[in-house]
Amino acid sequence: MNELILESAKTLKGSGIKINYLDANFPFLNNFPLLPHLSHDDGKKLDISFVYVEENGTVSNSKISFFGYGFFEKAKTGEFDQTAACKQKGYNQYDLSKFLSFGARNKKLSFSPEKTKILVNTLLKNDELEKLFIEPHLKIRMNLSSDKVRFHGCQAVRHDDHIHIEIK
Repeated sequence: MNELILESAKTLKGSGIKINYLDANFPFLNNFPLLPHLSHDDGKKLDISFVYVEENGTVSNSKISFFGYGFFEKAKTGEFDQTAACKQKGYNQYDLSKFLSFGARNKKLSFSPEKTKILVNTLLKNDELEKLFIEPHLKIRMNLSSDKVRFHGCQAVRHDDHIHIEIK
């Protein structure tokens, strides 16, 4: 994972985009996830922040919230709303990550689909990358066509506030 991130960061050098990771797994014990992530237990999974821009359009290395989670890039009118579909099926945990923000949003930042797409496409170029989770409406909005970009299922939490990557 470290090699994938370092290689991707080198590729992004000069673009203004920096990889801002959120969490991986508990650093002291194998097979012990960093809660609330039940799958982050083997060093092969990592959450990365979306790319945000400041009010003047400058790429920021700041996170949208203290932990980087909890403020969502929701489905727009006409886009499929996976969150509503999962919650309608009874998966009420689907948007629990909203509580990780503690309600404090960095109001100077806004989501950059263009810069986030550059980040995602850079990650996707690495052969070691097996999966990248992001909400279906964002996959379509950013025109991401790789088979590696997938929906994670309703049993997890939503991925319209961060990117989840997994290596082989």
